Amino acid sequence: MKTRNLIIVRHGQSEWNEKNLFTGWENPGLTQKGIDEAMHAGDLIKELDIKFDWMFTSALTRAQLTGSIILEKINQTDIDIIKDEALNERFYGDLQGLNKDECRQKWGDDMVQIWRRSYDQGPPGGESLKETGERVLPYYLKEIYPLLLKNMNILIAAHGNSLRSLIKYLEVISDEDIVKLEIPTGAPIHYSFDEDGNVTTKKHLIE
Repeated sequence: MKTRNLIIVRHGQSEWNEKNLFTGWENPGLTQKGIDEAMHAGDLIKELDIKFDWMFTSALTRAQLTGSIILEKINQTDIDIIKDEALNERFYGDLQGLNKDECRQKWGDDMVQIWRRSYDQGPPGGESLKETGERVLPYYLKEIYPLLLKNMNILIAAHGNSLRSLIKYLEVISDEDIVKLEIPTGAPIHYSFDEDGNVTTKKHLIE
């Protein structure tokens, strides 16, 4: 029986991660640390000796670069790559481009924490995590899940909140608990599925 594999990875550190800015749908590139994280992720994935059929990524450069670096590391640059804004990071609205510490000074720690970590309350002009999931999950169920059912192996290079939304579904995590989940940059997570499309194993690829 063939195991169906899904590996998800958050992009490596971006230039705006380094500057402590709300990024959302803005489009900075990777720092050198982010490039190194993506290369290391590729090394970890290569050890699994999985032949991927598809890579899915967002419409944003930092995720696309991370995915490309990983594919180079595992010598699989010839696979099909799908880019879609459904997998974009959560849209942070009026906060995009602002320094997180300055936002706390302006609006207060509690308010900014609610905007960042509540499930259903987003920042001014932006998405909540719930709303992010409302575009990520339908896309996964329509475009990615059917491929897993066809015995295909999938790599997803995306973002903290789009992946958080997907993990919530895959692991049946509550609204209250999902907001506490931290997803490090450049740290792959490996899921295996049975023939019915149920998750059988989960493993963090760390070294």
